[in-house]
Amino acid sequence: MKYKILFLGLAFCFGISAAFSQGLHLGIKAGADMHKLEGKSFKDEFSYGYHLGAYAQIGLGNKFAIQPEVLFSQVNIDTSSNFSSIYNLNNIDNVNLQYLKIPILLNFKPNPFVTLQLGPQYGILLDKTKNLLINGKQAFSNGDFSLVGGLQVNIAKFKIYGRYGVGLSNINDIDNQDKWKNQNIQLGIGFNIF
Repeated sequence: MKYKILFLGLAFCFGISAAFSQGLHLGIKAGADMHKLEGKSFKDEFSYGYHLGAYAQIGLGNKFAIQPEVLFSQVNIDTSSNFSSIYNLNNIDNVNLQYLKIPILLNFKPNPFVTLQLGPQYGILLDKTKNLLINGKQAFSNGDFSLVGGLQVNIAKFKIYGRYGVGLSNINDIDNQDKWKNQNIQLGIGFNIF
């Protein structure tokens, strides 16, 4: 037992020192969200919101890094006229969704100024419009898995980024009459704290 604890402690210290030697950066970020839900229940246009959060960047050599993030995102989605007819709900014109998004991105840096990013993202639904209940069942599933890709421009400690995310899972938690999938564009600015 003592050897396992000693081994785990040494492995943890080695991992931390390797991360710092390769370059560990922590930062904050904020920006705009343009969001669209695919499905005949929603208008075929992007709605606007915002996101803010924090990131860590762990270097894996000169060109590659892993960038996990935690982002709070809020978007407003407009429903179409089909929504009321399909689900027998009246007076629901828009839906407010708040997500905690957790992307884990692989960064490729072909030069010091440009970073290409690609990776999975999991969104945890924190809150939604309260009147979207049918027989006590929530309208939206609590989780959303998506794939994110984008470009980041690096200027000293500042990061200017644009990303596109496409939902891979159906977030309709009412039934299977209509598939709902997220599409998301993020534009924002990040800042390395250290």
